[in-house]
Amino acid sequence: MNVKKWICMSLVPAAVIGLLAGCGNTAGGGASSEGTKTVKVGTLSGPHSEVLEEVKKAAASKGLNVEIVEFNDYVQPNETLNNGEIDANMYQHLPFLQNHIKDRGYKLSSMGTTILFPMGVYSTKIKSVDEIRDHMTVAIPNDPSNGARGLELLDKAGVIKLNKEKNGKASVTDIVENPHQLVFKEVDAAMIPRMLPDLDFAAINNSYAAKSGLVPTRDAFILEGADSPYANILAVRTADLDRPELKLLMECFRSPEVKQFIQDHFKGAAVAAW
Repeated sequence: MNVKKWICMSLVPAAVIGLLAGCGNTAGGGASSEGTKTVKVGTLSGPHSEVLEEVKKAAASKGLNVEIVEFNDYVQPNETLNNGEIDANMYQHLPFLQNHIKDRGYKLSSMGTTILFPMGVYSTKIKSVDEIRDHMTVAIPNDPSNGARGLELLDKAGVIKLNKEKNGKASVTDIVENPHQLVFKEVDAAMIPRMLPDLDFAAINNSYAAKSGLVPTRDAFILEGADSPYANILAVRTADLDRPELKLLMECFRSPEVKQFIQDHFKGAAVAAW
């Protein structure tokens, strides 16, 4: 697999029926062209966008047009959604959204989980946990939620031990056991892959790993499993949770067609989170 590639409702009753029918193996056809509604959905370029392209296909057959808006950082998709410039976004897990809500006062909510892109621990110098030596330098993302995610991954692998009371919110100050006296660097998530040759190992978000040519199932020596709490969500403005267009969009994310695409295209490097 080429990792670089993976990484409506009008007033007429027929359109309403089309929206409520859902996606996948459901009865009924899509809305007429006159009844088509458009929703703008923000995402990251790369694998997130590829999944959304499949959702767009499923939604089109049900009279919903999905306009994909790509971003290149982790801040603007929520800012743009909160400001009303887009209708939804899909690029983040719930702990990340919760931190943004706490720090920035956003009125955003999750409509449900979509897909898990597992975080991995990568290195150009070692190939297993057994090769970790004292005083090695390890990088983790510097945003609170993904930093905690990286630390939890290392904890689960037995590399460190965290204060369990900080579940989902741990930082380097919550490391209670560090037997190898590892030196932790907190770095912007997008920068870590470029820094990897100068590090001993690093926890890297899947989207940035993919853009750098890393294959999680091949290159990561520690990798999240399907039981991870960090599945991507479909986020919307809280006031829009009951919008029919967005409910339909959520159904299309979870359609059989999209699930099959995830299975075939990512081959285990990403999994459906429903």
